[in-house]
Amino acid sequence: MGMLRVMSRRGDDRISWDSKKLEVHDPEAMAAIREAERIFNEERMKGATAFKVEPGKGVERIDTFDRTAEQIVLVPRVVGG
Repeated sequence: MGMLRVMSRRGDDRISWDSKKLEVHDPEAMAAIREAERIFNEERMKGATAFKVEPGKGVERIDTFDRTAEQIVLVPRVVGG
């Protein structure tokens, strides 16, 4: 299972996809991954920072969407004021 988490004032929004179903081009899994990638790119364009989170490994900052990641967390740009 893969998951994209987008942090916000409301908590976090989540999009998940089944990696095994992606391998067989399941339409629902393909639609979920396209939506996750669209959101990832949109949020990155707004200045969000992305991190790949894998159990047993350190957190890794990423610049491009990784459909093989177990979890990607997007943190919006912090603006002072």
